[in-house]
Amino acid sequence: MTHSQAARDIDTSRPHSARMYDYYLGGKDHFEVDKQAAERVAEAYPAIFVCARENRAFMHRATRVLAREHGIRQWLDIGTGIPTEPNLHQVAQSVVPDARVVYADNDPLVLKYAERLMRSTSEGRTTYIEADVNDPQTLLTAPELAEVLDLSRPVALSLNALMHFVTDAQDPYGIVRRLLDVLPSGSALALSHCTPDFDPATWQKVTDIYTSAGTPVQFRSRADVARFFDGLELLEPGVTVGHRWRPDATDGDAPTDAEVSLWTGVGLKP
Repeated sequence: MTHSQAARDIDTSRPHSARMYDYYLGGKDHFEVDKQAAERVAEAYPAIFVCARENRAFMHRATRVLAREHGIRQWLDIGTGIPTEPNLHQVAQSVVPDARVVYADNDPLVLKYAERLMRSTSEGRTTYIEADVNDPQTLLTAPELAEVLDLSRPVALSLNALMHFVTDAQDPYGIVRRLLDVLPSGSALALSHCTPDFDPATWQKVTDIYTSAGTPVQFRSRADVARFFDGLELLEPGVTVGHRWRPDATDGDAPTDAEVSLWTGVGLKP
């Protein structure tokens, strides 16, 4: 698909989760329909902006830890979303300039801005694949993936704020297992997932807003999120609220667990 085709295929008649996330992060790549839906979420859950920011911060920290401490040089980032700098490859390549990153998303708007995802260091490589996490086989056999990633060497599978858009009927655990099965020992899973654990009533309202907008969601408990890491060796501090996973030193006040409402974790494949 070309960028002009992507522009034609963008549906502005209903809100899209990636564009709503862009709004939460203070971006400009969304439409009025997305803004209206995002503001309805913010009315029900004012801390959605905190949640989005902490999700992004977790991705940055997890990427740096895997690069610095565990020798990871390759990433497969699914559910990339609209590019927001620094992107994952910029974080990884700031630590290891030869890092290779494959981004994947199924939103034509992400394709429109994909050139932002291609600004690699000269030593590293990046590419973008239009693909859906619900079809892992097509993603894994895409020629672009094989051109950038060496699947005989460890790869970090990055699934940030994605799997709550995969309901149990879509077999989320089976999807993650199929993705991990093709990765060698030493690979990693970095995952974040919104949760109703701290405020069930509010998160039911958020669920209703997304569902009524045509985007089914399933926010999960800590135990259900921990299942994604079955068979992996969890890094300390295990599955924890986003801002509590290897926090950087900060002078500001930390948000509450209820404000963040995001389970996060990183696990290594034995």
